[in-house]
Amino acid sequence: MDDYDVIVIGARCAGSPTAMLFARQGYRVLLLEKARFPQDTLSSHYIHMQGVALLNRWGLLERIRDSGCQPITHERYEGPGVRIDGFSLPIDGLTTTYAPRRYVLDPILAEGAVAAGAEFREGCAVADLLWEDDRVTGVRYTTPGGAEATARARLVVGADGMRSLVARKAGAPYVIEHPRATCVYYSYWSGVPSSFELYERPGRWVAAVPTNDDLKLIMTYFPQADYNQVRKDVEPAYLEAVRTTAPDLYERMAAGSREEQMYGTGHQENFFRKAYGPGWVLVGDAVNHKDSITARGITEAFVQAQSLTDLIGERLHDESALKSALRRYENNLGNEAHSQYQGALNVAELKPEGRTDMLRKLVGHQEHIDRYFSTLSGAISIDDFYNEELLTLLDQS
Repeated sequence: MDDYDVIVIGARCAGSPTAMLFARQGYRVLLLEKARFPQDTLSSHYIHMQGVALLNRWGLLERIRDSGCQPITHERYEGPGVRIDGFSLPIDGLTTTYAPRRYVLDPILAEGAVAAGAEFREGCAVADLLWEDDRVTGVRYTTPGGAEATARARLVVGADGMRSLVARKAGAPYVIEHPRATCVYYSYWSGVPSSFELYERPGRWVAAVPTNDDLKLIMTYFPQADYNQVRKDVEPAYLEAVRTTAPDLYERMAAGSREEQMYGTGHQENFFRKAYGPGWVLVGDAVNHKDSITARGITEAFVQAQSLTDLIGERLHDESALKSALRRYENNLGNEAHSQYQGALNVAELKPEGRTDMLRKLVGHQEHIDRYFSTLSGAISIDDFYNEELLTLLDQS
């Protein structure tokens, strides 16, 4: 049986950065992934400014730029009776965001972990956790050849997504849970010029996002109540949603070509789980999953990886210090992540009236428009957005 300091289960947007950052701290890290990269996965792709700043800090941003992913420097939102154009305020001097395909992004992240010294094993499916005196002490997994193997560690990190096996085996309870709000369908289009564009009307949300290979990711969101009907005949529902919600985008799509099949899901859960216990901790979608309509998943996985590894630091083998660090990590989730969670639920209601009433008052005030986009990107908090100057403007309008 192999011994490690940390075992990370899942090598995508939460797991690989966590493994990389622990390895950079000098720990012996095992990173296990059931897939074989490169492999695509359902995703909204977009990395907000907060996430881009972390990629830059980690030395991985140039890899994204070099992948052929289109830079994004402009954002448009159109709702009933309002259109605003602008972009997030910079973080660390960065003024560009990206939305890379997952078969591009995930291998870059995993390679970053390997370069830091983590041991990466693909095609390995974790079957169970190992326990000793009510503490998780390792994992049992199946190798690519079908053999059973075990590995021990001081800390097991579950970065294995919404349906996390680590969470289930550790008995991590839900501490916040809300019903599913939307279903989403999307595909990739060539020959469709667009910036990062968001469109909304009651019951519908449409997004156009530049990605790799000069393609545009075009997404449509429907209420969860429509899922069973939409899934029976996806493409007509998808096209009709764009036509009625974003007619200008629909015209551009008519001159372009859909390059891939339709993708989608109606299983977008909304929850927070208990974040940690003796010998285990959860990051990314395993600890907090929400509707993808605000595209915060990748960025928050990065933020959580940085937070967890910073808080633990050199104190992994100090039981009291480790428990304190894990408690602080969970508390941090309850602050920033909960604000973004509630924001996603609000947008996922697909009821734009209150939002568009406020945004109409921002028209002609570019500074406030950019600050609004910055709340979505993580450059400023919601509390900072509603400063005295903005509140005065809203009261006067």
